[in-house]
Parts: sequence; structure tokens; C-alpha cells
Amino acid sequence: MTRGLVIGESLIDIVERDDQITAEHVGGSPLNVAVGLARLGRDVDFLTRIGDDEYGRRIAEYVNTAGAQLLSDTSTAARTPTARARIGDDGSADYVFDLDWQLSGTPEVAPPLFVHTGSIAAVREPGCLAVAALIDTYHLSATVTLDPNVRPPLIVDRDLARERIEHLVERSDIVKVSEEDLRWIDPDRPLERLASTWLALGPSVVVVTMGGRGAMAVCAAGVAQVQARPVQVVDTVGAGDAFMAGLIDALWAMDLLGADRRGELRRIRPDTLTAALDKASIAAALTVARAGADLPDRTALDAAAGAL
Repeated sequence: MTRGLVIGESLIDIVERDDQITAEHVGGSPLNVAVGLARLGRDVDFLTRIGDDEYGRRIAEYVNTAGAQLLSDTSTAARTPTARARIGDDGSADYVFDLDWQLSGTPEVAPPLFVHTGSIAAVREPGCLAVAALIDTYHLSATVTLDPNVRPPLIVDRDLARERIEHLVERSDIVKVSEEDLRWIDPDRPLERLASTWLALGPSVVVVTMGGRGAMAVCAAGVAQVQARPVQVVDTVGAGDAFMAGLIDALWAMDLLGADRRGELRRIRPDTLTAALDKASIAAALTVARAGADLPDRTALDAAAGAL
């Protein structure tokens, strides 16, 4: 098992500033993670759903150019999804989506080292039901990683969405969640307490990203924390996905991925986890310094890490 599998949506981000379209970027949280890992030299398969149209062909070329393997039978949507990202003065992004999320069947791939999912794919019907079934299938043989990456404009039933996220948390080994998402999921509990509650549900590691305040993580052995890297922010599109890709990459390098390494991952020490968070935070910092979800390659990441 030397390949990873990422499952989830891909789309075109249509970026607006001051009510003007300024750019169009290939995006989607799971796509960004797949591309980010491929740019870091990792072998990754990507299961998604796009249309056989101009946008879909653009996504396919983007994924393939990065080095990820786009699985067959993905070009079945009536049209390729889009997300209008309205960028505020502080660089933050608000999204409006046009997306139909569906999946069926089990991809014909060798058992993966890890399987990652999250965001729209985790909660939007009918595809989320297939995603949950795939996670149950792969849990026995692969590390499961999750980033809820909540998109409230697409959620009709908040309670149902939270139930679905919690089910995936129970089946996951590594969960990365933003402070903003945690406050949407459970606004009444402090972040560290909620992270610890999620840890008790089954994961070995729960990471909370906190924007300019860095990131913290809980594991059985304790708490790890890193500060955010100082950087001139262009926009925050893809920051969390870059962090997720960087975290998976770091744990991969530490030989902590794969179902046969589940025991070692569960016994991870806070200093080891801190080192992984540090690599992830560098990946995120490099991404927010660029326009759009332009995740770093291995050369850029290693150069930035070596400069510290």
C-alpha cells in the first residue's frame, strides 16, 4: 500500500472582489488535498464527479498535471460544479455554490494507505451516503483522515449535517477542523474541550486550526500547539486544505499511515505531533501568500522549512 485515496468534490472557484470577477481557479477542498499531496511527490488517486464540459476538462488537466490520478467514470455530472468566492478586504472568502454531489460504487483501486474526505462530500446528499459507505469499507485497511470544512450555504438540515460529521469522526483516525467550523458545529463548548470529546469518539489525533493564532492538536498523550507562520496574506483560499495535505505528508514521512500503523499513531507523542503540525503550518503559510488555492510543491515546502 503506497498510494492514498481522496474522495470528494471538485469545482471551479469563481473569485470576485468588489462585485467583479477577478479570476477562476480549479478548487474544491478534497481536490486541493489530492493536488497538494501530488505536488509533494505523493501517489494519490482522486475519486470525484465532474461534467464533460470545458470546466470539467480543465479540472481533469489540473489534477493530472499535478501528478494525481483522476479515477475513471468521474465525468458523469450534467455540469461541472462552481463556487463563487467573494473575497473581503481582509482576504477572507465567502462562497455561493452550484453543485450536485453524487457517487456510486467502489473505485477499482488497490487498498490505499489512507483515505481522505470531507467538506461538501461528507454532508450533501445523495453522495454523502456513498462516501460514508466507502469510509466504512476502507477503515479496516487504511488510515482515515477527515476535514469537515463546513459550507453552511449548502446545508439544509444543520442537525443532520452534524450527525453525519460526527459519524465520520467516529470512523476517522485523523481529524483536522477549523476553529470556525467547530463553532458552527457546537458553539457552546470551548475548542479544546470539543476536540477532546471528538478524540474520545475514536480518532488518534484531532487538530484545530485557528487562523492567525496557529493550530493545536490533542492526542492520547497530551496537547501539541504551533504558532502561525508570519506571512503577507493575499487570500485564505485553500489554506486549510494545504494544512491538511501538509499534515498527511508529514505523518506519511513518519511512517504513521496505514491500518497496520494504527497502534503507533494512537501512541503518538506531543513532540512528534508538534513537528507534523509545524510542517502543515508552513504549507498553509505558503498558500495564503498566493492567490487562490495554489498549494506548494516539495521544493517550495522544503525550502521554506529549511529557512527557519
